Formats: sequence, structure tokens, C-alpha cells
Amino acid sequence: MLKIRFPAFLKSCLALGVFLLAVQPSGIMAEEMVISGAASLTEAFTELKSIFEKQRPGLTAHVNFASSNLLLKQMQEGAPVDVFASADQATMDKAVELKIVDPATRADFARNGLVLIVPKGEKPIALKDIQQFERIAVGNPDSVPAGRYARDALVTAKLWDAVQPKLILGASVRQTLDYVARGEVNAGFVYATDAIKQADKVDVVMPLTGHASVLYPIAVALTGKNPKMGKAFLDYILSAEGQAVLGKYGFAKP
Repeated sequence: MLKIRFPAFLKSCLALGVFLLAVQPSGIMAEEMVISGAASLTEAFTELKSIFEKQRPGLTAHVNFASSNLLLKQMQEGAPVDVFASADQATMDKAVELKIVDPATRADFARNGLVLIVPKGEKPIALKDIQQFERIAVGNPDSVPAGRYARDALVTAKLWDAVQPKLILGASVRQTLDYVARGEVNAGFVYATDAIKQADKVDVVMPLTGHASVLYPIAVALTGKNPKMGKAFLDYILSAEGQAVLGKYGFAKP
């Protein structure tokens, strides 16, 4: 029988490779997770997930941003999600009711505000003056938390019925922001953090009142495959470092 003889250094290399595989820490093995967050969290969560990945070699964190209700629907339909961050309490309440998040992990992690904006350079107005406008952008109240906050504020101000025929409904708060930034509407209702993002194209007229506090809840989702890492990301968001990153994008502590 033919015997294959390996040079001594090749034998050493093979032995070293086997040894490294045997002792490789589990923390650097390939690992994935999915984070679903409200559209208004796009920039903040993109940075947060990048930092989170760097602290955990081998981890790939996929991020998915849309209106909170759409994200909820995706999870209902089986989308694999490990952590869910909503822009309102009502959507998270539904997620708990549907048993697609772990209620024991639920926590408020950020605070925002709703503001009335107009295209850059437009004359500041009072809230009641929006009745004179032809086109007003707002998130669809049926699916966008920012739209529900805006509806409640307008109801409180006794303006909802008057402005309804003028409303241009957006699929997310970011679409509403874009309508105003492009000058396609006379005014719009968005989160304060979104207005900051397009400060060169929109002016903030005033903060809105007459609606529930804009508190963002987060929870470990149960439709994914990595709840352990979901909990780790949730804890990171609540940490001093995570809160500092959120603050950079205009979010306040809850």
C-alpha cells in the first residue's frame, strides 16, 4: 500500500488547525439576529446595531424599519424577528396580546415629541391656520403611530373634522416628512427627531399637545431564532451607552 508522507511542517499546520477549531470561542462563531424598529428609529438604530455588532465578533444584525403596525403585521405572518421596537404603546400592547413578544422583557427606552412642520422658509402659523391649507401630510392613523398622535392632537384642538378633507396620508412618518421637505404639501405632522433630520428643508412651527406621551417601548420578539441576542440588544439600548446614541439623534430618556 502506498503511504503518503507529509513533511513535518505540514503535519504541524494541520495539528494547529484542528486545535484552533477545537478551542474557538463560541462568541466568534457566525451568528445572526433580526431587529425590527419604527421608521423614526432608522438612523439611531442603524448606528446602535453597528456598535452592537462590533462588540460581538461574528454577529450579523439585520435591521428592518417601517411603520410600527406594518412591523407587527409582519411578525403576525411569521417574519423572524428577535427584538421589536415600536413608536407607540398601543402597537406593543397588540404584540403582547398576540403573544409574539415576551411581555416580561418590555421596557420604555425613548421619548419623542410631535411637531407641526412647513417647507423651509414658509411663514410660521398658528395651529388653527392649517384649516386654510389645501394639502396637509400626516401618517395614516390606521397604521402609523405618528398619525394617531396627530389625529388626537387635532381632535383635542377641535380641528380634526375641518382638516380631514385636506389630509394626504403617508405610509410612515418618513414619507410624511418627505412630502413636506419636497414642498408637495403645505404642512405636516412628524416627530421632532424627524424634523431634525431634514432641518435644511423644513421649519418647525410648534410642538403639539393634546395627545398621549410619545414613549417608545421595546421587547424581545418570539418569532425569531435568537431571543438571547434579542435580550442582549434590548439591554444595550437601555444602557448608558445606548441612551447616549439615542440622545445624539434627538431622543430623550423615557
